[in-house]
Amino acid sequence: MTGTLTLGIDTSTVVCVGLARGGEALARGTVEDTHAHVEQVMPLVRRLLADQGVGVADLGRIAVGVGPGPFTGLRVGVVGACVLGEALGIDVRGVCSLDVLAAQVVAGGAPDRFVVATDARRHELYWASYDAFGRRTGGPFVTAPGDVAPLAVFGPGAGLYDLPGPRGADLGPLDASVLACVAWDLDDAGLEPLYLRRPDADVPTARKSALPRPRLNPAAARP
Repeated sequence: MTGTLTLGIDTSTVVCVGLARGGEALARGTVEDTHAHVEQVMPLVRRLLADQGVGVADLGRIAVGVGPGPFTGLRVGVVGACVLGEALGIDVRGVCSLDVLAAQVVAGGAPDRFVVATDARRHELYWASYDAFGRRTGGPFVTAPGDVAPLAVFGPGAGLYDLPGPRGADLGPLDASVLACVAWDLDDAGLEPLYLRRPDADVPTARKSALPRPRLNPAAARP
């Protein structure tokens, strides 16, 4: 098989890694632990490459899902892809992770209009709407389940809540080999993670004094 060897990485939900060459999917792997992104992403990359009899030096480009997703997990995949791309001197392309799931829906036969949703926690969903060709028509958003568009819903978030539209297939975790195949056919999302939420930790707007408060002398306060 000839063509560019492409690595796909997505940590918008669980840890997903995949390989493709010349537009053909070769292998994929997942670690379905939402709290082990740091520990698992690079070992999974190495295992997948070793299983295919290749090394990191054989990679020609890297595709990474930039979310939407939670802060820490999402950052691990994006930073890992960027560092690896910089070290190897190869192109890194970021795409919306929901767009990749939409491509998976289209490959299996999509309705005229549909929604892809993933778990945003806090009783909310990340979601976007698409046409039958997998072109995004709205979003991405983070909302309460009741605010999702009333269309057929696909993706890992499809079965989590009662939704306005009918439930489609949950698809399982994102297929990172599909990500590696289609990233250059999708809109370039840049390499800034799509958090969609403000961080929980806010920068203080006023300085707090580190000096002790002066002690009031009750006698001095009397007229």
